[in-house]
Amino acid sequence: MFRENLARMVDNVEGGVAGLLMGFDGIAVETYARPAATLDINVVGMEFSVVLNRVREAASVLEVGGVQEIAIRAENLSVLVRVLNPDYFVALALTPDGNVGKGRYLLRLTAPRLQTELA
Repeated sequence: MFRENLARMVDNVEGGVAGLLMGFDGIAVETYARPAATLDINVVGMEFSVVLNRVREAASVLEVGGVQEIAIRAENLSVLVRVLNPDYFVALALTPDGNVGKGRYLLRLTAPRLQTELA
């Protein structure tokens, strides 16, 4: 079911490229990429998991509460991340002109389904 939920999320947003469910240790549980995607979502996830861990550490030090969502917008790619629990996160990669608002919405809808499956 993980893959189906990721596919639904990616395929239903304009500019959706790929999605993944990954542990904060950088190991992917499941991925989905559109057939024409040239992006290796596993590599993106592994690299950004390091950044996400640093952001979580900073939030802890600053005592601002747990990190829930992070958006990274680069020149050629936007990555939206939603934390599922202390061990896992879900990410959605979009083209630069992708619909970030709808992507955030779909992440918010998909997260509870993935959390249920992880339990």
